[in-house]
Amino acid sequence: MTVVIVGAGPGDPGLITVRGLELVEAAEVLVYDRLVSAELVAKACDAELVARDELTQRQVNDVLVREGRRGRAVVRLKGGDPFVFGRGGEEAAALAAAGVAFEVVPGLSTLTAVPALAGIPLTHRGTSAQVTVVTGTAGDGGDLDYAHLAVTPGTLVIFMGLRRLESIARNLISSGRSAAEPAAAISKVSLPGERVVVATLGSIAAAAARLESPAVVIVGAVAALGLVDSARELQRAAPTRVASVANRPS
Repeated sequence: MTVVIVGAGPGDPGLITVRGLELVEAAEVLVYDRLVSAELVAKACDAELVARDELTQRQVNDVLVREGRRGRAVVRLKGGDPFVFGRGGEEAAALAAAGVAFEVVPGLSTLTAVPALAGIPLTHRGTSAQVTVVTGTAGDGGDLDYAHLAVTPGTLVIFMGLRRLESIARNLISSGRSAAEPAAAISKVSLPGERVVVATLGSIAAAAARLESPAVVIVGAVAALGLVDSARELQRAAPTRVASVANRPS
């Protein structure tokens, strides 16, 4: 087995792909992120475990290259999808530069899985035909291009923006986005402590003040479709449910 960069999905261990789980179980070295479920990490019962949060990104790259060159079965397990704000591209580039063969096994991305699990469609006919995805801070550590985001139609998805949500919302509004536009903050979806709040762009920061990371913020008309409450009510009324879903708080 080459070095494999595997997406673990949005949190619930049952949401990893079949292929991803097979690789975790066969791993000799497992390099995993903090947000990866402990239950998934335990599946690598014979592996040497390396916690990514104890290392810099360069050190992670070095571990992958070193162990890959040794011919060990190395799995780099990352939350969500490794190529969507997951630095998977950086690790793949390091392996390629070192001449170490690698494979990528995609995971359910937070981008699509979290809104869907919360009952919020990113696109909806007649409502939104475009999705824009950003992180709460620009790649160089500076501010986002609020002037551009304010006039971009469709749904805006913000990763890692919970701590700066008040500033983000204020800047979007001052740049021209309506304070009355629907918005939602989704925290720990598929995990214990899951919470979803729906408000307006002008009030979302206050509404989400007690939410915990990891969280995703959605701005756009789709947040007001009412599917969040509908999904919860139907789940409560359902006589039977899949175990992994039944264990999620509604």
